[in-house]
Amino acid sequence: MTDTEKLRIAGQFISALPYSEALGMVLEDLADGVAVIGMPYDAKLVGDPRTGVIHGGAVSALMDTCCGAAVMSHPSNPGGTATIDLRIEYLRAAKPGQRITARAECYHVTRSVAFVRATAQDEEDGSPVATATGSFVVEGHR
Repeated sequence: MTDTEKLRIAGQFISALPYSEALGMVLEDLADGVAVIGMPYDAKLVGDPRTGVIHGGAVSALMDTCCGAAVMSHPSNPGGTATIDLRIEYLRAAKPGQRITARAECYHVTRSVAFVRATAQDEEDGSPVATATGSFVVEGHR
């Protein structure tokens, strides 16, 4: 399967998930074990009306989805996946009004578990909003 086909299929999968669609997630890039998903700022996702900062739950959903897409795109994982464990460290609040983009890399795959690391950035240059490490089920490993 070509990278273009993987991107199309993964994009359809993500857009078919009601939660991902509600958060406005868009698959921006997908290659062998690497995924990039963006989420636009939306007032419906604000966790603190006083500051306008996006709720951490929306950021964690973005990172979880991005990590799963990275696992699914890994060449040695022909099947689906599910989250086993995801640890997220929130480093700073995302700037209100700015898009958040997650990038995840599946860096190691065993017979039954894939390991992933990810970062989430807003439009500011510099430090990430959050980082994550996780493990995911590998289905149909070769």
